[in-house]
Amino acid sequence: MVAEGRQRIDKWLFFSRAVKSRSLAAKLVVAGRVRINRDKAAQASDLVKPGDVLTITLDQRIFIWKVVAAGTRRGPAEEARTLYEDISPPPAPKGEALPDAVPALREAGSGRPTKKERRQTDRLFDEN
Repeated sequence: MVAEGRQRIDKWLFFSRAVKSRSLAAKLVVAGRVRINRDKAAQASDLVKPGDVLTITLDQRIFIWKVVAAGTRRGPAEEARTLYEDISPPPAPKGEALPDAVPALREAGSGRPTKKERRQTDRLFDEN
């Protein structure tokens, strides 16, 4: 017996157009990429209700959605957006790279580093 206003997480993800199919939604949940109110969803049959906060990891993006309503069908995108409220923080500007992600500068045409250059680089990073 399903309580009124509650819905399986895999159906809800499918109806909200977070994923393309229910089987993909189930795989996403089982892989541990969905959290319901900060707790990992263990099964595709876990229930969500209005007011729950979902943290969904897709590719390299993280969405934080507050469930507003249970879905009845997989309708158009406008209808799907009424099922949740997006409370995700704004994404970082594309022009800015993380300080750890800055690649080392090398002269153009110098090719791959030699073994000697690699050892020097390793010594440089081991000192920090």
